[in-house]
Amino acid sequence: MKTIQNNGMEVSAGFIVGFDSDTPSIFERQINFIKQSGIINAMVGLLSAPSGTRLFERLKQENRLLSNFTGNNTDFSSLNFIPKMTPQKLLEGYQSIITAIYDPAAFYERVYKFFKEFKPIKRKRAERFQLVYIKALLQAMFYLGILEKGRRHYWKLLIKTTLRYPRFLPEAVSFSIKGFHYRKMFRQMVRLEGEV
Repeated sequence: MKTIQNNGMEVSAGFIVGFDSDTPSIFERQINFIKQSGIINAMVGLLSAPSGTRLFERLKQENRLLSNFTGNNTDFSSLNFIPKMTPQKLLEGYQSIITAIYDPAAFYERVYKFFKEFKPIKRKRAERFQLVYIKALLQAMFYLGILEKGRRHYWKLLIKTTLRYPRFLPEAVSFSIKGFHYRKMFRQMVRLEGEV
């Protein structure tokens, strides 16, 4: 990860839990890897078995299929097979990963960790300042810096970035907005699961 980040690239990564080889330790291992690597855009999903795949056929032969795949591998109710670990343990572990990586303190710390490693390629000319950036900054300051429970961590990121990596301040705001979006999506998933 460091090599990629040191060469001016951001890593977006997808992670899947629920493989037969996964033990309960997979959840903590994924949390630690995501935290230590500085991956900001970490998407975690549940293993699913879409029809027409070898996994689907194998699980069908083992009588482990529950339903057809919905197409959503982040939906708590979309588990379409019987996993090796109990479904409850898998879903609880999945939720623990999402809770840990999207927690404001952990998320903003990953953003800052990314800035420590990120060595962008020099730009030939400065980007033009646009009014839309001011609007985004003001909205982020209001929602993330005033309304959100994790506001202390938001301000900590902005202050640390301004003091140490001022050229990354626009990215700090942009990543913060992404983190807010991830947390909002996760809260909706948990709410929907409670209704099922």
